[in-house]
Amino acid sequence: MEVKQEIVKPVSYRSQYKKSKRNNRELKFIILSLTPILLLFVVFMVIPIIWGIILSFYQYDPLADHSPFIALKNYTELWKDPVFLASLKATLIFVFVAVPANILITLPIASMINRVRNRFVRNTFRTLFFLPAIAPLSAASLIWSTMLRSGNDGLFNMILAFFGHANVGWLTDGKMAMISVIIVTLWADVAYNIIIFMAGLDAIPKVFYEAAELDGANGFQKFRHITLPLLQRTSLFILIMTVISYFQMFAQFQIMTKGGPGGATNVLSLSIYKTAFGYSRMGYASAMATVLLLIILLISLIQLRVGRSQWEY
Repeated sequence: MEVKQEIVKPVSYRSQYKKSKRNNRELKFIILSLTPILLLFVVFMVIPIIWGIILSFYQYDPLADHSPFIALKNYTELWKDPVFLASLKATLIFVFVAVPANILITLPIASMINRVRNRFVRNTFRTLFFLPAIAPLSAASLIWSTMLRSGNDGLFNMILAFFGHANVGWLTDGKMAMISVIIVTLWADVAYNIIIFMAGLDAIPKVFYEAAELDGANGFQKFRHITLPLLQRTSLFILIMTVISYFQMFAQFQIMTKGGPGGATNVLSLSIYKTAFGYSRMGYASAMATVLLLIILLISLIQLRVGRSQWEY
């Protein structure tokens, strides 16, 4: 039996030269395109972070004539500071309540909108849920703070009074203040995650659902065994970005409660701002910011490690 050997044509020097020239042009284009972004990233992200870490080793006060090097004194002082520890506790409470609540709200909403077949109705729902994201968070916080006033002139207390209920200290009671800020945060922030979840749902091939229907799977079984596993990478992205964002939340705390009452909502970002610009302790505030950076970095690495997915579709 005769075996035919495939003949491989030799690549000419001319074609190699053209390919090499095209690759060089593409490389130059990529470098030219990315250089401005990289420069902006270095100037506005990397250098401030490094400068903040350096300041954390100094007793830096912009109003003082001298800023002595104090090594790790700012860091050792942090763990004895009740204000810092209370701020850390308030931040962790906010993040570990608001982030799961955000995902538990956004995923079902995205799934329900994704099931709507009529394009006009679907786009209408998508627009309605995205509307809160258009409003600036500071303006929304200001409006919400007027509606959540603890007296008789707050909208929510007026509604409660109509039904014969006593006034609630939405922003003056320690527990209610944190809950109120979480509600406002979720109202303003769910839109982005709904859009990302919808993009993830759209990317799942319909053939999986059709095969499951042939096997007699109901809606919950399809959601449990198809949607959730194949949405794992999208969920991991949303989880990491939401955690990072919520650790840095500032505007609604500053406008609605200013850290009160009794420090119940005095989260780390707000405490850093007060320490730096209220008490002019820039070095100490830089140490607090460095600790916050390390916490975010550690939690993000843990999430990446735990949430690794082997699914490909």
